[in-house]
Amino acid sequence: MRRQMELSDRLQAVAGLVTAGNVACDVGCDHGFVSIYLAERGISPRVIAMDVNRGPLQTARGHIGEYGLAELIETRLSDGVEALAAGEADTLICAGMGGRLMLRILEEGGEKVRLMKEMILQPQSELQEVRKYLRSRGHTVAEERMVLEAGKYYPVMRILPSGRTEGQTGRADEEKNEVRLRIEDKYGPVLLRKKDPVLQDFLQKEKRICRQILEGLQAGGSRQESRRKEILERLEDIERALRLYI
Repeated sequence: MRRQMELSDRLQAVAGLVTAGNVACDVGCDHGFVSIYLAERGISPRVIAMDVNRGPLQTARGHIGEYGLAELIETRLSDGVEALAAGEADTLICAGMGGRLMLRILEEGGEKVRLMKEMILQPQSELQEVRKYLRSRGHTVAEERMVLEAGKYYPVMRILPSGRTEGQTGRADEEKNEVRLRIEDKYGPVLLRKKDPVLQDFLQKEKRICRQILEGLQAGGSRQESRRKEILERLEDIERALRLYI
């Protein structure tokens, strides 16, 4: 009997946010593990696994074949959602890529993205820029999770495209001040609201790092003043976020 697909904590967090019954499109599918998990567990009746590179896509096809899921998972060579038809999938998955690349995929996706029921995003960098972009486009952060894997912290977001709601009752952005919005863009509005313990651990670690940097800068003289100011501002935002846990 073949062993079921098991995912890393990071990928499990991604797959765990996909709504059951949704057709999923996994952009940048890499080895196809998330796609296999969704099809094998019956979470998604159909999955479209896409990658811009032929090598990873061929590897994904091999894995899909090994699990006997070729009828449920279709692979496509695609730059972003270029090879996806509008309305063809309900869930867009973008995980394990840089924030700037993710923003390009979302922006170029246009109507295809807006027609999705949800987006599961796990950017590896530029988190503040990604959240700010989503907010500026009117998208809603429905859920967030954060996992610690091999010493690294990974936030995962479930986003409802503009115009879709699930009874959200939070304050409108215009009712929040600039500082609060910046803190939420940096660390995640839902993670902060839930007082997520993994995020708290991350913030405490970042606080220690900032203090260590400041200690090192004290011996640097006036030339280090701009760097010192930058770290102090970063530390202030971290402490603001931690105060929400009280």
